[in-house]
Amino acid sequence: MSGNIQLLSDTLAGAKAEGRAALIAYLPAGFPTVDGGIEAVKAAFDGGADVVEVGLPHSDPVLDGPVIQTADDIALRGGLKIKDVMRTVREAFEATGKPVLVMTYWNPIYIYGVERFTTELAEAGGAGCILPDLPVQESAEWRQHAEKNGLGTVFVVAPSSQDARLATITAAGSGFVYAASLMGVTGTRESVGNQAQELVRRTKATTDLPVCVGLGVSNAVQAREVASFADGVIVGSAFVKRMLDAPDEKAGLEGVRALAAELADGVRGAK
Repeated sequence: MSGNIQLLSDTLAGAKAEGRAALIAYLPAGFPTVDGGIEAVKAAFDGGADVVEVGLPHSDPVLDGPVIQTADDIALRGGLKIKDVMRTVREAFEATGKPVLVMTYWNPIYIYGVERFTTELAEAGGAGCILPDLPVQESAEWRQHAEKNGLGTVFVVAPSSQDARLATITAAGSGFVYAASLMGVTGTRESVGNQAQELVRRTKATTDLPVCVGLGVSNAVQAREVASFADGVIVGSAFVKRMLDAPDEKAGLEGVRALAAELADGVRGAK
């Protein structure tokens, strides 16, 4: 079975055809448990997410803020393994038929084996990977195996990326481009800032790939703002916070579903 990059591309194109941005949710695998994490991904889809990124918790997360670090720590202390991440992708995809990506740092893939990782992710029905710390110039082996298995490779661009660098990054990527709205780590913020709109404009000048914005979006108002200029709105910490703040898992899943519904309304109200 090959991966689902075509499903991802079709989903993003479908949102564009409806005159709106796509809603992309992020949830870490294994949080609060492996089973609970699978249910959380389903709840995000149920509430209105178009795409879900499943995080592979890592002990040294350079891009993740305190909320996601807390959830990652719970998952790792629970004994999470890469096979559990693959199971999360498989069960979420089989239950919904919607695109599921993995977001991971490079080190766990390198240790696990690139060929093994890409083959298993494709077999699970995954659409691809977001690799925030893999430099494009060192990504040839990964991209070769990803392409062979029908997986997308999503690279991250930042406001500090120069135009020539943007062109190099977007030429190497597939699926979409992840535009980090500001310098720093993930987390909810009062405002997403003007940097994001300018970064999207500069990135779109280099590629036909959809450009999706993450870091800092936490509510429908911010989602609507970002959806007015981006092809997709990526929300992570706000979903994780709903789970962390809930009195029990059932309430957490309801919180995830409700937030997805609010954000889905937000992205639909923008264009």
